Amino acid sequence: MGLEQHRSVAPRRVSVFVVTLSDTRDASADTSGQWIRDTLQAAGHRIAGSCILREDAQSLESGLAEILVQPGFDVVIVNGGTGIAPRDRAPDVLARLYDRVLPGFGELFRALSYAEIGSAAMLSRASAGIARGKIVLSVPGSRAAVRLALDKLILPEIGHLVGELRRPVEPERAP
Repeated sequence: MGLEQHRSVAPRRVSVFVVTLSDTRDASADTSGQWIRDTLQAAGHRIAGSCILREDAQSLESGLAEILVQPGFDVVIVNGGTGIAPRDRAPDVLARLYDRVLPGFGELFRALSYAEIGSAAMLSRASAGIARGKIVLSVPGSRAAVRLALDKLILPEIGHLVGELRRPVEPERAP
């Protein structure tokens, strides 16, 4: 099955849980998380839930682990905590939760970011993986980074990602 065939059978609407990492924001100040939710809904996707988690590693790990076992959604988008500052722990925590890593997401995000902001793109530790049967996409928390990730990577492929994850395992063929 070719790429266009895969995309043609992919779900058009997926359910997403949005997580903002911040020690300072509350729901009224979560502009990046709100933009993600609004943009996904405008594209026809369903928001299954959202929350703000503190950036300390223990709260982050327990909070994400609790979210990942909840039913009703296939994708988690995490925004914030992807830099190199001491409090930026998202990539480290997510690396422990991922069953499989999708390295292309972070690589493509940094390449696209480089085209916009130059060499500072190397400071981003955006990542993606599969954890407990869900796609997890982790992006920086700035509005510009969120917009770049959604417009160029997430929205064009979200249905395809979920479709591939749901695809049944084909039996191995004898030689």
